[in-house]
Amino acid sequence: MQRDCSVSALVKLRQQATALFREGIAASDPEQAVISALETRLDDIAAAKRVILIAFGKAACPMARAALPFVQGKLHSACAVTNSENLAEIDGVEVIAGGHPLPDEGSVKGADAIEAAARAAEPGDLVLVLVSGGGSALTCAPAPRIALADKIALNDMLIRCGADISEINAVRQLFSRLKGGRLAQLASRAKVLSLILSDVPGDDVGTIASGPTARPSATQAEALAVLDRYSLTNILPPALKAHLDQLVENAQALAPFDHVENFVIGSNGISLQRVMNRAEANYPVVVKADDWLSGDVSDVAKTLHRMAVFAANQRGPVAIVAGGEPTVRVAGNGKGGRNQELVLRFALLNEWTSIKRPWVFLSGGTDGRDGPTDAAGGIVDPGSTSWMRKLGCDPVALLQNNDSYHALASSGDLLMTGATGTNVADLQILLLH
Repeated sequence: MQRDCSVSALVKLRQQATALFREGIAASDPEQAVISALETRLDDIAAAKRVILIAFGKAACPMARAALPFVQGKLHSACAVTNSENLAEIDGVEVIAGGHPLPDEGSVKGADAIEAAARAAEPGDLVLVLVSGGGSALTCAPAPRIALADKIALNDMLIRCGADISEINAVRQLFSRLKGGRLAQLASRAKVLSLILSDVPGDDVGTIASGPTARPSATQAEALAVLDRYSLTNILPPALKAHLDQLVENAQALAPFDHVENFVIGSNGISLQRVMNRAEANYPVVVKADDWLSGDVSDVAKTLHRMAVFAANQRGPVAIVAGGEPTVRVAGNGKGGRNQELVLRFALLNEWTSIKRPWVFLSGGTDGRDGPTDAAGGIVDPGSTSWMRKLGCDPVALLQNNDSYHALASSGDLLMTGATGTNVADLQILLLH
């Protein structure tokens, strides 16, 4: 009977964790965020001679769809670049599928369309730019004499070395015709209004999607230091090395950004607050582990596990929540993502030091995709690793090969949501009964 009660408690915890995760996603609904923002900018739209609409990122389609009714009468051109999972036809908008997490030929096509649209802007025009997470890979505009294969190799190096999103985007800006404020510079004759869904710590507009409409958040020297920090400088493809040498020799300051306004309309912090507010209905104690979880996924798992062990000694139900993006150093050739690895590491830590209560831990990407997989992340409980072993999987060996996906798949612990249409980084939800 006790086992039945325990199973029932875990089922309820899983349902609650999943519901809270979906609440977090809904809090940064891209369509509503765009509508709310544009309702305050009606005068700017009315004053414009023409409107050029540019959208890119995983939420490009819903953001563009929401903006169309506001600009329809003055729309000169419109393009949207997104990933294939979120692709949707929109009347009057050229929609292009790019690659993510690694750019592809579609990313180059999308970037070319965006560049052409920005160059066409004239005095008196309003260039409405809608930016969301994933935009860096989805729009790939290599600097002259740099091939797509070189950009793909660079992205792969940055992802595998364990660099965080700010470091990755700082480096990407060095090799692009659009990133690091260059998109805004192309439309310097017009007014640029950029509405942004943030997936980075601190909502730095110079970092989100590598800052196409903002002054770079990192200097050229700081970006070069990232390459040195992760020992990448000497293994870059020859074309990238040559471009770096040219940048150092011909350093130029960017033109003023007086014609640009950047506004963050959705973020991880907004989603995290919604999760906390909803959790309070069932959990007298709600703890925010961090405003932005970062660092190596192994260290993050240990920190959250220690918090859970401590919370288990307190009275009453406890919810521990966080948001952010831990990093993974990829040493194996398995399948997975940072969220899947985080929950698997957490479950294995519980084998060494048991949390003395029924618990469930969920970690997922708000875009519905964790790394190059079809899962948003994972959701584990005290029995997860035991089930893996009973079904013939060795979770430790799979983890060592960065194969968290197959470990979690064996126990039914993958978090599957499908594409959500938004992207404000990851959410972590740990519930103790």
